[in-house]
Parts: sequence; structure tokens; C-alpha cells
Amino acid sequence: MRGGGVIESSLETFARALSKALVSERIAAQPGWLQSLDPRVRLMGILMMVIAVVLSKRLVVIAGILLAAILVAVLSRVSIALLAQRVWLIIFGFTGLIALPALFVTPGTPILGRAGSPWTITEQGLHTAGLLILRMEAAVTLTTVLVLCTPWNHLLKALRWALIPTEIVTMLAMTHRYIFVLIESATQMFESRKSRAVGSLSGGESRQVAVRTAGVLMSKSIELGHDVYLAMISRGFAGETRLLEEFRMKMRDYIALASFFCAAGVAIYLGR
Repeated sequence: MRGGGVIESSLETFARALSKALVSERIAAQPGWLQSLDPRVRLMGILMMVIAVVLSKRLVVIAGILLAAILVAVLSRVSIALLAQRVWLIIFGFTGLIALPALFVTPGTPILGRAGSPWTITEQGLHTAGLLILRMEAAVTLTTVLVLCTPWNHLLKALRWALIPTEIVTMLAMTHRYIFVLIESATQMFESRKSRAVGSLSGGESRQVAVRTAGVLMSKSIELGHDVYLAMISRGFAGETRLLEEFRMKMRDYIALASFFCAAGVAIYLGR
């Protein structure tokens, strides 16, 4: 193993995570269609479309919702390549493994193979597997576009407006913040270790460095969490997400919200 392999690979992973976060912030700041809407409208509209995806039982209807999600992504300046890399390929691989047995265990009209064979693919099994994969692709695409086009603090405030409990919103806010704090701390620790390394490390030594760094990082995170909690309490934090700017609905927001509800209603009706 090349010296510093674990350290270098860890730094690479941290750099990729930070670059993904920066991409999301850049997309949210762009002048796109979804970005121009009130965050509450984005949240409720996307939520209604996800509900329509879950309730629909026809592949054509779900495929239509997926195409609509792609259109919204294009109008909101979200890269199709980014969606393919972050969503479609991952969801297809993960959900495909789950849906694969349905091709063979679902009884019905044989398409491939002989009737009675355990490896026979049935028409009903193909429909079931396709339904599961397409549902996941459409739902995750919708939610990914929402997260990419909405600043995190705006999304949290919209969740509170939707009467999501304060505890859940606070947990999401702190988790999101602590991810980057821990990444920054881990990056500094690995860079410090790399700058002091002389010569090459064996595989066992590299693993020891990674384990020790993880242990120290866990200890630091617990201590930092306690300090941050005390600082927040001393400053009067009560769990509410507060912003300097207030949400204000405009005419285009009402039109967009009505369009979302109509589209979701039509999809649910046609997908019965």
C-alpha cells in the first residue's frame, strides 16, 4: 500500500462531500423557476406530487410525473447529468436489487422462460418491479430538486410552517450543520497527520491511523455538541428557526400552488 493511502483517500472523500454541498448552494442561488417561488409553495407542491406518485398504480402516469419533474429541474437550472449521477443510477441500482425477485416470484402470464420454472419472468412481475423502480425514481427526483433549489434554512422554516414538530426541525438543522463541522475537523486532523508522516505506512499502520482519528473525532464531536448546546441555551434558543427575511406569497406563488394541486389531483385520478 502506498504511504498515506488511507489519509489521502479520506481527504478525497471529504473534498467531494464539500464540493457537493457547494454545488447545492450554487443551484439554490440561481434564478430558476422553482427558486422564484415561495419556499412554502415549493414544499407543499413537491409534497403533493410525491403523494400522487405513491398513490398512482399506472406506469404511464408515474412516468409522466417523472418527466414533469425533469422539466421542473431543467427550468430550475438543475443539471440532468447531476440528477443522473446523484439519483437515477443510484436508485436504479439499489431499488433494482430489491425489485429483482418480483420478476420471478410474482405469479402471472409468462414472458420469458417456461411455465412452472423458478426462473420464469411474468408480465405481472415485470409490472410490479417497474412500478417500484419508477416510483422511487420519480419521488426521489422530486425531493432532490426541491432540496437543490431551496436554501436549507428556508426549507426548515417551511417545515415549521407545515406544523412539523420543533424537535424534528431542530434535529435536522443541527445534523446538517454538524456534518460540515465534523468534515472540517476530520480534514484538519488528516492533513495534520499527513504533514507529519515520514516515509511510507504499512496497511496495518494506515488502519490504525484511521481508527485513532475516528476515535478522537468522536470525542471531539461529543464535547463540541455539549458546548454548542450550552451556548444556544444561554442565548435564548427555543427551537424555532428564525430568518431575517419573511416569506411573502405573490400572485405567481398562488398560481404555481394551484397548478401543483391540480396536477397532483389529475395524476391521482388517472393513476387509480
